[in-house]
Amino acid sequence: MEHDIRELKTVDEWKIAYPVMKQLRTHLELEEFVDLVTEMQPHGYRIFALMDKGKVAAVTGVAQQLNLYYGNHMYVYDLVTDEAGRSKGYGEALLSYIHDLARELGCGKVALTSGLQRVDAHRFYEEKMGYERKSYAFVRELLG
Repeated sequence: MEHDIRELKTVDEWKIAYPVMKQLRTHLELEEFVDLVTEMQPHGYRIFALMDKGKVAAVTGVAQQLNLYYGNHMYVYDLVTDEAGRSKGYGEALLSYIHDLARELGCGKVALTSGLQRVDAHRFYEEKMGYERKSYAFVRELLG
């Protein structure tokens, strides 16, 4: 497979990745996406893209974190392959790249959460990538 994985560091690069990211984060419009990435960067958030023939085929957003239960680890906030390129190994290649990056940075684990409805993604993480289901994530909306 001919592809190139690179970190996207500029607003113009983020904008190129946005159409693919939008397939996962459907609620985000371009301006909000750029604003959030800008705000998240000082907290360690980084975006990487797998490029195939000059086009973004898959995107991931990650951050190195430290906490009491995983220690030093890489957290995958976002991982999405363009609909047109699914089942071509792009997600596997990009996530494997993140595993290697995490090792280089001294991380002992890579962690992520995935929405309950994303059954195909769960199968990918568990069966293809060797992830274990360890917990449930809970969220409470705070109104007013």
